[in-house]
Amino acid sequence: MSRKSTPPSDFSKKIVKLLADKPAISISTLTEQLADATSPKAMYALTRSLKGLKDSGLVTAHDSGQQEYARLTLEGRKKAHSIKLDSDTAVLNPHWDGKWRIILLDLPENRKADRDGLRYLLKKAGFVCLKNSVWVSAQPFEHLFASIKKDLNLTTEIMIFVTDNLDVETEKAFFELLK
Repeated sequence: MSRKSTPPSDFSKKIVKLLADKPAISISTLTEQLADATSPKAMYALTRSLKGLKDSGLVTAHDSGQQEYARLTLEGRKKAHSIKLDSDTAVLNPHWDGKWRIILLDLPENRKADRDGLRYLLKKAGFVCLKNSVWVSAQPFEHLFASIKKDLNLTTEIMIFVTDNLDVETEKAFFELLK
């Protein structure tokens, strides 16, 4: 009779979520918050997940001389926003608040990777592309995209409008688009 072993938990998402809210966190704090220090399996899983995040360029480590700190890279911040969209806390109120979210996205060709990543997040958040760089949604994700704008230093490349003041024909067109 063979014994099935349970794979160690993946701490990657938990690490990214914790780091998303802070500039940096000490490795000892991560360990305290995420792993049972008495469990060798949990410690191993945490160490491997942290190494995987470093290797994939989502997290960097900084040594202060007394302690090692982990911090999200720009790519890690993008991943954190994506995880936020996937989380249970991203569940939206089913009742429309009557406001439209309109995002203008204008990134140059030399920032194609950022542009593609933003398009992916916009689609994931329920935005629909209206015209080349104009995205529309009735979902209240403007705060998330304001954070992305700040994190990626896209001051003029992303413009976010929230309005309930549209002409009747435009509003009809938006409803048709979102069906």
